[in-house]
Amino acid sequence: MGGFDWDLLTGRMTMDEGALDVFDMSAAEYDGDPSTLGSRVLTDEGRRLDALVAQALKDGSARYGAYFRIRTRNGAQRWTHTQGVIRRDADGRPVRIVGIVRDASEELSESAARLGLDEGRRQRTSVVEGMTAALAHARTVQDIIDLLNDSQGLEQFGAASLVMGLLEAGRIHLVAEGPAGAFVPGTRFTRVDEQYPMSEVIRTLAPRFIESPEDFATSYPVLWPHISGLGITSAAYLPLIAQARPIGALGLLYSDRTGFSADERNLLVALGSSIAQSLQRAMLYEQDHDLAEGLQQAMLPRRIPDVPGTQIAVRYRSARLGRDIGGDWYDIIQLPGGRVGAVIGDVQGHDTHAAAVMGQLRIVLRAYAAEGHTPATVMARASVFLHELDTERFATCTYAEADPATGLVQIVRAGHVDPMVRDPGGGARRLPVEGGLPLGLSAEFGRLDYPVTAVELDPGQTLLLYTDGLVEKPGADLDEGLEWLTSLVRRGPRDLDLLADRLCDVVDERGGEDDVAVLLLRREGDRSPQSGGRLQQHVGQNDPEALSSARHMIRAAVRAWGAGGRSDEIELVADELMTNALMHTDGGAVVTLRMLAGPEHRLRVEVEDRSSALPRRREAGDAGVSGRGLLLVERLSDRWGVEPRGGGKCVWCEFATREPDEPDEPGKPEEPDEPGERAADS
Repeated sequence: MGGFDWDLLTGRMTMDEGALDVFDMSAAEYDGDPSTLGSRVLTDEGRRLDALVAQALKDGSARYGAYFRIRTRNGAQRWTHTQGVIRRDADGRPVRIVGIVRDASEELSESAARLGLDEGRRQRTSVVEGMTAALAHARTVQDIIDLLNDSQGLEQFGAASLVMGLLEAGRIHLVAEGPAGAFVPGTRFTRVDEQYPMSEVIRTLAPRFIESPEDFATSYPVLWPHISGLGITSAAYLPLIAQARPIGALGLLYSDRTGFSADERNLLVALGSSIAQSLQRAMLYEQDHDLAEGLQQAMLPRRIPDVPGTQIAVRYRSARLGRDIGGDWYDIIQLPGGRVGAVIGDVQGHDTHAAAVMGQLRIVLRAYAAEGHTPATVMARASVFLHELDTERFATCTYAEADPATGLVQIVRAGHVDPMVRDPGGGARRLPVEGGLPLGLSAEFGRLDYPVTAVELDPGQTLLLYTDGLVEKPGADLDEGLEWLTSLVRRGPRDLDLLADRLCDVVDERGGEDDVAVLLLRREGDRSPQSGGRLQQHVGQNDPEALSSARHMIRAAVRAWGAGGRSDEIELVADELMTNALMHTDGGAVVTLRMLAGPEHRLRVEVEDRSSALPRRREAGDAGVSGRGLLLVERLSDRWGVEPRGGGKCVWCEFATREPDEPDEPGKPEEPDEPGERAADS
């Protein structure tokens, strides 16, 4: 007899000298890993013991006990008994097992003699227990089929061949057979009323034990000629019954025995019942999963629009292993002026409710963006919507609004992972984006001010948006996952579709357990802006970040739209108009840039505010530091004016970016004015 102390947090098991003697193992052979003892414990006994301990840990038991057999150094087998006491922490989680092991050979040999317990019965019982434990880990019907088709499964049953059929619309569909070559042609689909043993047990709901070749040949003359050459001497066909109705049948064919004892029949019936329950659980799981996956696929975009100036690839990979469907989604939204909105998000949870919330969020985000709201407003309104929805779920999200003509991308992040940028040469880097709280939580805590990060996407660069399932891995932190993703993107193919496929494939190889959504947006080479195209930015009072973002937008648009020769003037005038609106009105301002059609290619800057008071020119005086705003606007722009807009006004100005007769010469660099030349002349 000896003792052991098993630390469940570290996995290390300490065994004293007496415990090692029970396992016929020296201290030098044992390294503290419980799996080292596996060489001494018989395979089927090990499965049974693992299942027993796992159940005790799961159901809150304080102790457990079991008999099992080990194989000594010289190959002999002997009975062993173990008892363990489970220690748990304050939250009820098991953290430690302390117990004993002892040699029980003499004790059980005497009991076996008294009870007439033969070795064959014990082995058959162990087979059923081991198979039941293995079936407990099967999640899908295919998992069960793979388990039964496994050659070790046949060996455990002691059978030469195995067949299993499932009842589908009044027909029996043969879904498993083993070993290879045992399939009988013409029996893949059979009717319930045909003269086959599977059909019979499904009709009668009773097992059929065929005890000899003669019994087989007489009872099933149609089937016997096809299997007589396999050396079959007996067979057991079991109905698979769940909730009082048949769902299929299992057949075990033997080549080294005739007849079945009462104990053997009872054990085989128990085996059939266990398989039937596992099959029903797997079928229900697949039905629920398919329903949720179908719901989610129906809510994701069926078609990704073609956006001029961009290449786009999207992928969604459901977590078919380990968890149910989740709330990951992506979306591409075409916006006025050739702009495009890109959305990636993840609703908390892995069930149909998460998929339903995801569908509603996708719709409202699309609606708010199409209404022309700024990215920050789109995110804030979506958060309020989710907060007012009848749900306790929250969601993380990233919304990026891009103008392919200028390369300007405005990004808002709500608790989501940072995006990534890939350069044309293959380099990749994480793109830090200042963020706010997840959708739903920001409304709950009254923190709806989402900062906007403005970046410029050069031709050939790719913006990568993704959900956390792409970078999360059990046992690794988020930074490690992001480093892994960066390396993978660097080495990945240049083609966007191939890269998206590669990202999802590698997640499967890593054993990812979460859903994954991926959105890749690449800006193509320079293109001329569409007439009527526009960029717009809202600038709130006391919001320096929005003011900086607007300046960034103006600078990018001027450069991309071929107005670089007048960039100083346009930026100076736009900044003056924005500053005036913020200083002399009570509300914020909306800045709009648009390229007007016509031979001169005029760039128009509009600044709209809520005040109906018209601007007026003031005399600054020789020492004054203000009062020159409208003078600058008049001198630097080609045209300017004021228009009433509802309860407010719009101050606008226009700049000709080329002469009327000047031809387009793609690729020819512009000749800019000397720095500050026009401003100095004015």
